[in-house]
Amino acid sequence: MTPSQAAPDLLHSEAEEDLRAAVRSLLTDRGAPASVLAGAESGRPHDPDLWQALATGMGTAGLLVPEKLGGQGASARESAVVLEELGRSVAAVPYLTSAVLAVSALLGCDTAREEVAGPLAALAGGHRVGALAVPLPTAPGTHLAPAVRAEPTGTGRALLSGEITAVAGAPGADLLLVPADSGLYAVDTGAEGVRIASLTPLDLTRPLARVTLTGAPATLLAEADRARAAVETALLTGAGLLASEQLGLAEWCLAETVRYTGERHQFGRPVGSFQALKHRLAALWLDVASARAAARGAADALATGAPDTAIAVAVAQSYCAEVAVRAAQECVQLHGGIGMTWEHPAHLYLKRAKADETALGTPGRHRQALAALADLPAPPP
Repeated sequence: MTPSQAAPDLLHSEAEEDLRAAVRSLLTDRGAPASVLAGAESGRPHDPDLWQALATGMGTAGLLVPEKLGGQGASARESAVVLEELGRSVAAVPYLTSAVLAVSALLGCDTAREEVAGPLAALAGGHRVGALAVPLPTAPGTHLAPAVRAEPTGTGRALLSGEITAVAGAPGADLLLVPADSGLYAVDTGAEGVRIASLTPLDLTRPLARVTLTGAPATLLAEADRARAAVETALLTGAGLLASEQLGLAEWCLAETVRYTGERHQFGRPVGSFQALKHRLAALWLDVASARAAARGAADALATGAPDTAIAVAVAQSYCAEVAVRAAQECVQLHGGIGMTWEHPAHLYLKRAKADETALGTPGRHRQALAALADLPAPPP
C-alpha cells in the first residue's frame, strides 16, 4: 500500500491530546455554558476576550497557516481538535468562519503577494477577524453565480457592488473575502460603501448578516479561475472540519444526558436504569462512535491531501450532521421539563446542531455528492 493509499489515522497523537487538554481547560474556565447564555442575551457577535485568548494567546487561529507566513504550521488535524472542543462548549467565537474558511480561501491565493500575505498573517495571529462572503448553506462543488460586480479602478483595485445574504461571521469581522465576477477581493468592513445588516439566526452563537456593497473599495486577491479554486478549497475544508464541531456537540449531549439520567430518580431508582432509556442511550453511543470515525477520517484526509478527500468530507458531513441533531434532541427530551428552559444550555446545542445541519451543505446534498464521487446511483431526493 502506497502512502497515498494508507488508511486514515483516526487516533490523536500526544501533541493533539495536549492541544485538546489546553483548549478544553480554557473553555471550561472562560466559555462555560452560563457564559455562552449571557453572551447570547447581550447580542454580541462573539466573545472578544475568549477569542483573543484562543486565537492569539494559544495561537489556534494560525494552525492551518505555514510558519513562514506567520502561522503555526500545523494541519487540519489540529484544527479539528479545536473545533471538536468548541462544539462541546458551543462557544461564541469565529473560529470556523475566520480561522478555517477565510484562512483557507487566502491560502488558495498567491501567498507570495503582499496583498494576500498581509491579511493572512493578520488572521493567523488573531489580530484581525475575517469572513468568506458566501451564503452559509453553500456546499462544496456548488456553482456560485456571481452576486457581486467589480468595476476596476486601477491595477489590483476595484469598486464592488452587490449583495450576499446569510454570511456567517460577518458581524464582528473587519475583513471580508468577497467572490465577485472577476475574482476574489478583500474588503475592509469599515470602508465606505459597506453595509452589514445582522440577521436573526437560529444559532445565537454564530451570527449571520446580509452584506451589501455599493461601490466599496476592494483589493484583488486572485483572478477568476484561481479565485473559484480558492473558494472551493475553503468550502471543502470548512465542511470537513465542521464535522468535528458536530462530533464535539454530540459528545457533550451524550455525556450530559447520561449524567443527568443517572442522577434523576423516579420510582426510587435512576431513570437511566430503565431499559427503554438504556437502549436509546446505547444506540446514541454507537452513532457518536461512528461519527467520531467519520469526522477524524475527514480531518486526516484534509491534512494529508488524500486523493479521496472529497469522498471523506461528503461521508463525514452526510453522517455527522444528523448525529449531532439526534444527540441534541435526545438531550432535550431526556432532560424532561428542565431541558425546555432557557436556563439550561441544551437549547443552545440543539440550535447549533440544526444550524450546522444546513451549513456548507445539507446531509442530502452531501449524499448526492458522494453518489457522484463514488459513481453510485443517487439517493432519492
